[in-house]
Amino acid sequence: MTDNASRRDLLIAAAATGAAAAATPAFAQTNTSRPGVDPQTKYPSQPFAEQRQKWPALQREMQPVPDCGERTYRGSGKLLGRKALVTGGDSGIGRAAVIAFAREGADVAINYFPTEEPDAQDVARLLRAEGHKIVLIPGDLTKQDFCLKLVARANQELGGLDILVNNAAYQQSKASIDEISFEQFDRTLKTNLYAMFWITKTAIPLMKPGAAIINTASVNSFSPEKEILDYATTKGGIAIFTKALAKQLSKKGIRVNAVAPGPIWTPLQVAGGQLPGEMAKFGQDTPLGRAGQPAELAPLYVMLASGELSYTDGSVLGANGGTGIS
Repeated sequence: MTDNASRRDLLIAAAATGAAAAATPAFAQTNTSRPGVDPQTKYPSQPFAEQRQKWPALQREMQPVPDCGERTYRGSGKLLGRKALVTGGDSGIGRAAVIAFAREGADVAINYFPTEEPDAQDVARLLRAEGHKIVLIPGDLTKQDFCLKLVARANQELGGLDILVNNAAYQQSKASIDEISFEQFDRTLKTNLYAMFWITKTAIPLMKPGAAIINTASVNSFSPEKEILDYATTKGGIAIFTKALAKQLSKKGIRVNAVAPGPIWTPLQVAGGQLPGEMAKFGQDTPLGRAGQPAELAPLYVMLASGELSYTDGSVLGANGGTGIS
């Protein structure tokens, strides 16, 4: 190895370490996925402090910063050569999927709302410094024209498309249907349902046998909380869309599944996802006694994308802290 090559490798390693330190929570340093870790104590269980950000919120400004696996996820080549598009991939669950996909060998296109650029740049710097191909495509998923262009651009810049994760969502808690404006209802359905339909319909002709579509459903698909009526309605729709589309695409060799998270600490919660004064209760009523972290869901997305669960099709897999709902 030449001196220049050695120096380059050291710089790449230093950049990756610096980017991770700037964008990840301190408690992630002690997190481990080794067998035998008690799921009750894998992450802190203290109630979250009341906090608010303007929608859509930035993960980097949350207290604590969610753990998306920046320092903990280790790949093993499960997705070598694959091309993935992840909506809402700048933060939260989408970010955890992006990190895992990249470290498993996939090239990844990340969609996010334009004001989430700082979070998107954080994860892009981290993964690019590790040598992964990351494409950033900001835009508003409530716009049909953008959704169609998103798929085309991802396909072009990645050189194909064989993993699609419909993850982006809009959620605003309201105590009563009287408080849900027509504008909010419209935006929730367009972001969570319409965009999924537009993007998926456009992506299917580009996908080959062995491809995978993964939708982010919710525990609210089956047991809706009363203060997120419109959000829960869309999540129920996502679960049914997943099951029906899987039956259509099975003959094409394309599997369609969903992940149904319970209470997971993401920017959705600080951007209006919780009623005022209720943040401390988030996740405390689960059997495990805490909210989940995005990193805990990443292996589900990887397994569904990889084809290792090749007989799992039209399924909704739960990650709910022991509630048993999914």
